Amino acid sequence: MAGPMMPFELTNEFLERFEQAVEEEQVDFIREVLDGVAPQDITALLDEFNAEESKYVIDLLPTEISAEIVNDLDEDVQARFLRNFASDEIAAFVNHLDSDDAVDMLMDLPVKTREEVIAMVDNAEKASHIVDLLRYEEDVAGGLMQKEFIRANINWTITQTIEEIRRQGEKVEKIYSVYVVDDSNLLKGRVSLKRIILARDDTRIADLYEPDIESVETYMDEEEVAQLMQKYDLDAVPVVNVQGKLVGRITIDDIVDVITELAEEERNMMAGISEDVEEDDSVWRLTRARLPWLTVGMLGGLLGAQFIGLFERDILLIPAMSFFIPLITATGGNVGIQSSSIILQSLANPSAFSESNWNRFFKALLVALLNGVILAGLVFGINMLFGQEVRLATVVSLALLSVVLLASFMGTVTPLVLNRFGINPALASGPFITTANDLLGLGVYFGVARLILSTL
Repeated sequence: MAGPMMPFELTNEFLERFEQAVEEEQVDFIREVLDGVAPQDITALLDEFNAEESKYVIDLLPTEISAEIVNDLDEDVQARFLRNFASDEIAAFVNHLDSDDAVDMLMDLPVKTREEVIAMVDNAEKASHIVDLLRYEEDVAGGLMQKEFIRANINWTITQTIEEIRRQGEKVEKIYSVYVVDDSNLLKGRVSLKRIILARDDTRIADLYEPDIESVETYMDEEEVAQLMQKYDLDAVPVVNVQGKLVGRITIDDIVDVITELAEEERNMMAGISEDVEEDDSVWRLTRARLPWLTVGMLGGLLGAQFIGLFERDILLIPAMSFFIPLITATGGNVGIQSSSIILQSLANPSAFSESNWNRFFKALLVALLNGVILAGLVFGINMLFGQEVRLATVVSLALLSVVLLASFMGTVTPLVLNRFGINPALASGPFITTANDLLGLGVYFGVARLILSTL
């Protein structure tokens, strides 16, 4: 498995042949066909098999490849899958992982199993790193960082530094830069490998390093870390404790995972799913995650029906008014979601948006006004084309313009208000704002109808 990674395509024909090989325990075929295949591709292949079959395949592969495969599994799947392995087998995986990945793997294991695995880790320094990282919450910088990195004392020469890089580099998979510390391990800056290589052997690190660098504290929230690394386009960022001492680093692959998790959380919120769920979760958990906001939507629908009942007399006078209720509610919901989505984007990446809340509101109002005028004009023209009465066409057009303005206001203001009070603003883009806009839209529609029809 030491050869270069080969392109891999999971076809139905290959899957059928591989299933046969697993069923018949064709060891040589399995090893040969997976030789040179990237661990991530093997993970995708094993998604098609149950836990027992997947373990059989993993046991046939070199441990360093098996460790990457297991590490690549989704968090929930990984926790369940590891129940099939003994503590010494899990320890073998940990031996081939960076400390942060090892902690992620151990976090959801029973305490007894976790302690057994740590005791069986070959490298005492790595075991110490793991114990240290387990102290931190998962969603802060300390929980994201890894302990494997290269550091150099500010007083060292280039010769000393290169020797230390060679010594420390055996434990570090990727070297982005060398962090510079003083005798008390306080972070002073960093120096690039290029400057180290080009410098004279007797040059001191103090004469080369960059003092002004971005760093994060162990207690910083993962979302803030992601925003900082995105803002400054960093491949890695050093982590310091409250005394300013260098304790670890966070690399870009960890931040990509954070961004993906946050995006999934926002998507679930916007879809009205209240828990972090996967497709293969139990029926009860999937139901429990979806039911709260479905209930809110149902209650909103019942309120809408009662609301329409208040205007029964208007509908009896002009039955055609009922034809346009779906148009009003759907347009209001769509406008609200569009407006809130743009605000959510600015809240998620504040460094890219420097506008004040007043500027955001004013711009949203202008956009809504322009959209509303265009949509109202189109609806009026189409109604006249299909022979509707002028007064009904006027009611629908004016109501639509009013609903667009109101829905845009709701979609802009609601996320800002929720964010101000520390509530996840993604709630504003889900069933909450849709249901609210439905009720407001109906009120505006029939209110405009009464106002206009009473004057015509």
